[in-house]
Amino acid sequence: MNTSTTYKKTELDSGIRIVSETIPYVRSVSIGVWINVGSRDEKSEVNGISHFVEHMVFKGTKKYNNKQIAKSIEEYGGYLNAFTSKENTCYYGKVLDEHVEKTVDVLSELVLNPTLNPKDIEKEKTVVLEELKNIEDDPEDYIHDYLDKTMFGKHPLGYSVIGEAKNIRSFTKNQLLKYIRNYYSPGRIVISAAGNISHEKLVDLVKSRFENNKRKNNNHLERSFKPVKAYRKIIEEAKPIQQSHICMGTVTGGIKSKNRYPLVVMNTLLGGGMSSRLFQTIREKYGYAYSVSSFLNMLSDCGCLGVYAGTSKKNIQKTIELINNELKKLRILALNKTELNRTKAQVKGSMMLSLESMSSRMMRLASGEIYFNEYTTLDSIVKRIDAVTIDDILEVANKYLYPENFSVVIFKPSE
Repeated sequence: MNTSTTYKKTELDSGIRIVSETIPYVRSVSIGVWINVGSRDEKSEVNGISHFVEHMVFKGTKKYNNKQIAKSIEEYGGYLNAFTSKENTCYYGKVLDEHVEKTVDVLSELVLNPTLNPKDIEKEKTVVLEELKNIEDDPEDYIHDYLDKTMFGKHPLGYSVIGEAKNIRSFTKNQLLKYIRNYYSPGRIVISAAGNISHEKLVDLVKSRFENNKRKNNNHLERSFKPVKAYRKIIEEAKPIQQSHICMGTVTGGIKSKNRYPLVVMNTLLGGGMSSRLFQTIREKYGYAYSVSSFLNMLSDCGCLGVYAGTSKKNIQKTIELINNELKKLRILALNKTELNRTKAQVKGSMMLSLESMSSRMMRLASGEIYFNEYTTLDSIVKRIDAVTIDDILEVANKYLYPENFSVVIFKPSE
């Protein structure tokens, strides 16, 4: 079996960047059209518009109605979807290699030619409002949005991706058209693909579908992030739920930070999986929680390291004390080499296993291009993980892991 892969990049005259990884020993291709814009680029009065546009393009384009879009890829056994994050919007499909041309055609229609019918806009408002209710009914999900709002306040990083109900109800066709003209411009678009496709074929397909649009190359991103001073802010809310939920977090360096890989290793050690310190202490030793984990979200210029736990109302304070104790241990007690090496092996293994997925490869290609304007090889990442030392972990722990720097959100069962 041929296990070689080939990475290539092309930048078109319009400013659109195309990155691909040819993997000839699979039959599938995953393709994503990424627009470098998300909820952090919104003003408060239109918060949620990035996500709403993502919904609306699937309602119909010049070439396809909504049913045709739904069937276009699925009828071949493929998959078509989209997502919006704080910094990016992505439309993507995964198909057999023989259906690549159709997939690029559909994706181009979604991005370039949505019809935005006013009747569909009103109908989709109801759908998105139901999605919002669904999130609010899931405290384990909703509490993370609440934590962002608590940590970042009125800064756009504190906005939820889905937006507020009053904003969703207010969106008009003119607002959506203006948003697309301003942000869905060639210089913000990265098209990435991984699987059994040649780069030359992908470039030809993209040229034929994307190069005829008349949008200006508006690539100026005004993402001003004034460093937020991390401090301890505690929010408690009573909700009609059975279990208490705790989510705490602090501001860290972003994806370009020199602390990136030490933070990744430390986060895995703290709460990444069943062997992590938080899981072994809070669940296995004390039995206070069924679900407990840590998370690390890295953006272009900052990040968030946090901990989530679900516990009973009577064990809230005990659980928080145990979490704070694990943070303290990381600050004052050096790891032994065995634990460090095990954690690094876990990080590398998880990363390598993810590369068996063409979608994961496609997303990694796009992320590298958007944030670093380059392709980071797997060998390079492995070397950087291997280079993390015990002292590196102590350094980032003593920089970030102080309880007084963590905002805390607690959802408690109402009486």
